Amino acid sequence: MAKSSPSRNVLGGTLRPCSFEPLTGYFRDGCCETDDGDRGSHTVCAQVTKAFLEFSTSRGNDLVTPRREFGFPGLKPGDQWCLCALRWKEAFEAGAAPFVDLAATHERALDLLSLTALESHALRVA
Repeated sequence: MAKSSPSRNVLGGTLRPCSFEPLTGYFRDGCCETDDGDRGSHTVCAQVTKAFLEFSTSRGNDLVTPRREFGFPGLKPGDQWCLCALRWKEAFEAGAAPFVDLAATHERALDLLSLTALESHALRVA
């Protein structure tokens, strides 16, 4: 069934794409779209850093190693990726949160995160 309206971002605007290279998103459509089947709430569009990747690996979620069988290329610092909201929160609380593209972060991230926390790590676009 087609959507009746575009998804919204945390700022109230239309959700923008997060990344096509590498291709991200719960639906692997480049956007941090979500639905009730997305138990991880892959709603935060983050620009990953070395510190975040190391933190994630230390928590048992290796985002660096390619997993070709799942179409996952592995991430490197500077890549943008739709993260699970609770993983971002965990990294935020540990001082390792990556920057966030607010326009590409789905409004459902606000079910688990505060806009203030997200804004404190907003990507600065030139």
